[in-house]
Amino acid sequence: MQSRIEKLKERVYRANILLKQNNLITLTWGNASEFDREIGLIAIKPSGVDYDTMKVNDIVVTDINGRIIEGRLKPSSDLNTHLQLYKGFTNVKGVVHTHSRWATVFAQAGKEIPMLGTTHADTFYGKIPCTRKMTAEEIANDYEKETGKVIVERFKGLDPLTIPGVIVASHGPFTWGGNAYDAVKNAIILEEIAMMAWHTLKLNNEASFQQELADKHYFRKHGANAYYGQKDNKL
Repeated sequence: MQSRIEKLKERVYRANILLKQNNLITLTWGNASEFDREIGLIAIKPSGVDYDTMKVNDIVVTDINGRIIEGRLKPSSDLNTHLQLYKGFTNVKGVVHTHSRWATVFAQAGKEIPMLGTTHADTFYGKIPCTRKMTAEEIANDYEKETGKVIVERFKGLDPLTIPGVIVASHGPFTWGGNAYDAVKNAIILEEIAMMAWHTLKLNNEASFQQELADKHYFRKHGANAYYGQKDNKL
């Protein structure tokens, strides 16, 4: 068990460092976690710790109810949001939150990110939804938990596996995946397509995208007869 926990912490540490290396993090604004569902434990970045000084042993391990199992530091203040996503999206095993610039622009505008091209369709099979604004009561009472609940609410009728990300109104993006690395990869892609969408709409606010092209690009990578990449290639 301990060896498995150490490997979980190492993966989560590396995922957090990848966020910094890919310029998705300013100061300490963001976090990555991973849920090992077989042992019921979650590893997450500690709250407010600088990425440049953070060590593997700083990563905090909790159970699904947020009880600290291992770690001397406080877990990320966003832990309760991550927990709600793990509870609401039962196939998700990694979650990332950032305040990356272009995705946060859409969040502050309260706007979804439309699907406008094949870069988007390769990973997200549809627009990136934006949550509703939170109520005053939700903000005042258990804010981080309510943030997660608002995200899960927004995905009623949507598949979180085919659209592995969301814009939280007035806040920023969350992404997820089959592990922490996948969630980071989706955060990188989300930021890129947010930047592209903003510029595309500035050039042509009536820009649109063919559904046939969306289907081709998404399903050639993720469909039953996918043919993109090499066998066992996770990229």
